[in-house]
Amino acid sequence: MSSWEGKTRGGVLGYKIFVWTLKHMGLRFAYFLLSFVVIYFVVTSGKAFLAIFNFYHIILKYSRFKAFFSIYGNYYRFGQILLDKVAMLAGFQHKFTFDFEGEEFLRHMEDGGLLVSAHVGNWEIASQLLNRLGKRINIILFDAEHQRIKGYLSDVMTNRNVNFIVIRDDFTHLLEIKQALANKEIIAMHGDRFIEGNKTVTLDFMGRPAAFPIGPVNMAAKFRVPVSFVFAVKESSSHYHFYATPLHQVPFTTNIKNKEENFRNALKIYISKFEEILQKYPLQWFNYYDFWELPEIRMSEIKI
Repeated sequence: MSSWEGKTRGGVLGYKIFVWTLKHMGLRFAYFLLSFVVIYFVVTSGKAFLAIFNFYHIILKYSRFKAFFSIYGNYYRFGQILLDKVAMLAGFQHKFTFDFEGEEFLRHMEDGGLLVSAHVGNWEIASQLLNRLGKRINIILFDAEHQRIKGYLSDVMTNRNVNFIVIRDDFTHLLEIKQALANKEIIAMHGDRFIEGNKTVTLDFMGRPAAFPIGPVNMAAKFRVPVSFVFAVKESSSHYHFYATPLHQVPFTTNIKNKEENFRNALKIYISKFEEILQKYPLQWFNYYDFWELPEIRMSEIKI
């Protein structure tokens, strides 16, 4: 099985270069340089190139020609969003404008809650909205490389209402999550990837069966907090659109059959909105492995 390995290309050096360029040369110049850098990543991406090509050609049924040029567009948009992400964390929020669709739902998270997104667009802009709501946001990161990135970004961040929680093998991150929710804060995480060994369910996605982790919806049920499925996409060089679904409460139960049904219902809501976003913004799903290759059957999985 070819699942996500828990790592994303790039490191601290790349973030440092981004911040230096933003401070001294400006965002538009960084975008200009990016148009050349992207060519290198397209040529050297190997399996990632094939995975994203199949998404455009097989799943979205683009012609080979359109699929090939969509890959460049996808990589370029990804680079822009990385630049924007660092710019926002480093205090350049004034360079961007935002539309918030579904803000009224998040205003009902008085006692905290869970935001579940995907590797689509720039979901970290949710922190800009939560600043207005007076809520602290805790963003969950998934790999060791991000531990070093977290340390560097903490030095340049001006928005101290954002905290990073890194997933660790010793599960101490669960204590941080529990404490954040006890403080009526927000937990934000992705729901479109899993690492080998995670519990998953298989549901229809973009016309084909795909595996999704149960972790996010299980967390919502375990801690008895509402969940909203959110997506933030780039609509122009300086404008973002944030979408949030109505709050969903995943019922907590110890009955295995009911638990399975509750997870499936919650994930169907997530997938429905996810598909809607992908159809509207096909260049902004930054997934670079075969998403539709199902994991091997394991006794630990929940089957639906």
